[in-house]
Amino acid sequence: MSIPSELRSLELVTRLKRAPSEHKGNAGKVLMVGGAPGMAGALLLSGSAALHLGAGWTILEMLDPTAAHAMPEQAELMVRLASFNAQEQLEATAPDVIAIGPGLGFSALARDWLVAALHYPNVPVVIDADALNLIADTPEYLDLLMQRNQVYPGMSVLTPHPGEAAHLLNTTSDVVQANRLAALSDLIRLTNSIVVLKGQHTLIASPLNAAMQCQQGNSGMAVGGMGDVLTGSIAAIAAQGLRHNLNLWEASCIGVQLHASAADSLVAKQIGPIGLTPTEVILEMRSLLNKLL
Repeated sequence: MSIPSELRSLELVTRLKRAPSEHKGNAGKVLMVGGAPGMAGALLLSGSAALHLGAGWTILEMLDPTAAHAMPEQAELMVRLASFNAQEQLEATAPDVIAIGPGLGFSALARDWLVAALHYPNVPVVIDADALNLIADTPEYLDLLMQRNQVYPGMSVLTPHPGEAAHLLNTTSDVVQANRLAALSDLIRLTNSIVVLKGQHTLIASPLNAAMQCQQGNSGMAVGGMGDVLTGSIAAIAAQGLRHNLNLWEASCIGVQLHASAADSLVAKQIGPIGLTPTEVILEMRSLLNKLL
């Protein structure tokens, strides 16, 4: 894979500008799956990012029964207990975008939801965290992903950090980090998906798009939950893009650069890098996005 070009995607944000007559249906319905017991926070961060980045609806399928209730501090999120019939629930909900993985865990229910998401037709799917690990551990799930990408090309994005990338490639994170471009190329060849390889100077490429490198970002982003925010952000932008002329590749590029730029903006204001939180990044992303419209 050749030397990546610099990621310059923020000029695409103007396509998200809304007409005065638009309604929530124009902004899309995002369904997010995860939040197993002890990991509800991951899904809540993803959901908060989707909400603040403009999704018309944000629905959380929470695997943790104790966390699957209304959140008074974020009442706009539609939180419900993940159904034991995932396929039926997906069909009834009819989402515009599915995001799966944050805090998903490895239970039978988690597996059922991943299979249902991979079978669900013709909508963008954002795959992160434990969903990536399940695909790495289960050849049948990788086959399902490949089959989906053959029928619906350009409709899945994977967002691994180096450890998850290494798991998918059956290697080590040190090997991934030693040659990130080679790892990116191998991941695309393995999955036939758009791939966001997170880390310092995040890389993004797809079967149809050459590698690009995000020049923004800082060490303050090295905190749990930051990747969950990226997942929700990409999902929200992709959902709006369906009716605002942005495909999943473009939405992913915007999400990556906006996420890193927001972290840099906060550090420039002496908010971090030490102690920078994902929630602060969500709010700064919203501010930056609206300034770019």
